[in-house]
Amino acid sequence: MFPLQRGRRLRVNESIRSLVRETSLSPSDFMFPMFIAEGENVKVEIPSMPGIFRRSIDLTVEEVKELYDLGIRAVNIYVKVSENLKDNTGKEAWNSNGLMQQAIRAIKAACPEMIVMPDVALDPYSIYGHDGIIKDGDVENDSTVDALVKMAVSHAEAGADFVAPSDMMDGRVLRLREGLDAAGFQNVGIMSYSAKYASAFYGPFRDALDSAPKEADVVVPKDKKTYQMDYANRIEAIKEALSDVEEGADMVMVKPGIAYLDIVREIKNTVHVPVTVYQVSGEYAMIKAASERGWLDHDKIMMEQLMCIKRSGANLISTYFAKEVAILLNK
Repeated sequence: MFPLQRGRRLRVNESIRSLVRETSLSPSDFMFPMFIAEGENVKVEIPSMPGIFRRSIDLTVEEVKELYDLGIRAVNIYVKVSENLKDNTGKEAWNSNGLMQQAIRAIKAACPEMIVMPDVALDPYSIYGHDGIIKDGDVENDSTVDALVKMAVSHAEAGADFVAPSDMMDGRVLRLREGLDAAGFQNVGIMSYSAKYASAFYGPFRDALDSAPKEADVVVPKDKKTYQMDYANRIEAIKEALSDVEEGADMVMVKPGIAYLDIVREIKNTVHVPVTVYQVSGEYAMIKAASERGWLDHDKIMMEQLMCIKRSGANLISTYFAKEVAILLNK
């Protein structure tokens, strides 16, 4: 009770503030999403994501080594697939010599201790830009899950430490766990995108991979709202996370990040596995654009948002700022 208790005593200077700080960040809190392109010595900046590039495998490997030296211990990888390899089955996704599989092998060979979590979804491989197989005008759940199992097993065969299903199909975590176990990969984990919302924050990411839904000569959904979650819903997110844990998920994810911290805290209070938060491309792009115009202090707002995500309950943060913030923290 005031005046015996004065909260400001614990805010007098930075030494005291750091002494009683409840939340801290370290490079090992972060996972870096990486975009991989065909070819050699390829490095193409994504216009809507300043500082983020599509890299060929050789340059990806060099970047991974830098990340590891900075203290980052996980990468989440995505591939930009050639148009001639896309169809409605996604069969290129489980090609043992596909771009993703080559990338996993190369990263693990060059930096064995880096945790590699490849994306498991069909949208980079789909002529329609959807996360699954189109049938009768919608994404067909069960045939898509069959394809995802083959995809995940091929990632495990290439050396992935975790698979990261981002598709939001029903029952896919159980089927992935069964498929991995049957193939002898009991120790390959699953980081499930459990509460992935149908968000407008994903725009720059879809530019990076050309994975937005496309117009077609058949009836296809115009967006991903029939499988990604309605952003008005909270209880549904808890239900999805609980279901994924029951089906064998080792980690669950909430996506996007800063606008969904209420969901992060709800899920953190409910499940007993690590919770990952994805600070997505649109969140990254907004900070970059505002700071370029002098409207925000780049480093201060970057650190504040990441600290708030950690404070909300995140064990791991997937963020395009991972390298920048690790450099800052190491200083």
